[in-house]
Amino acid sequence: MEYYAGLDVPLRSVSICVIDFEGKIIFERSVACEVDVIANTLAQTSLLITRIGFEAGTMSQPLFYGLKEQHGFDVVCMEARQVNAALSAMRNKTDKNDARGIAQVLRSGWYSPVHMKSRRSHAMRTLLSSRKACLRTRKLAVVMHRMWVNDTSFCRDGLEVVA
Repeated sequence: MEYYAGLDVPLRSVSICVIDFEGKIIFERSVACEVDVIANTLAQTSLLITRIGFEAGTMSQPLFYGLKEQHGFDVVCMEARQVNAALSAMRNKTDKNDARGIAQVLRSGWYSPVHMKSRRSHAMRTLLSSRKACLRTRKLAVVMHRMWVNDTSFCRDGLEVVA
């Protein structure tokens, strides 16, 4: 039998809903937003989870790689706009109901998966952003030093800067 788990992921807690292939709710719970806690909760159900799905957000990368690589689940990160459009028809918008809706969207297959960049890619982007900020700061320091040496000032955005 196939089981699908939908996760609604705010920052502090996660609402989990597991449904079967017919859409019947099998398990629901709210747990802390930590990969190991989520994996242990799903393991305690003793159900063979076919796929886990959640919408793209701030916790997407740690959840995706944690559940996929550390715990071996088949994980899908879904495009947030599509999930939001599917859930907008629901009358009561709660985390519990959102998890139910995400599980139903996952079961139906009416979603677009989001490409998750690798951890290495994120690390490289962080390094490049840091380098860019350092170069910008260095350039400003050089300009300020020249202004100090030449005893000049300049005006930018209506503010006069005097060295």
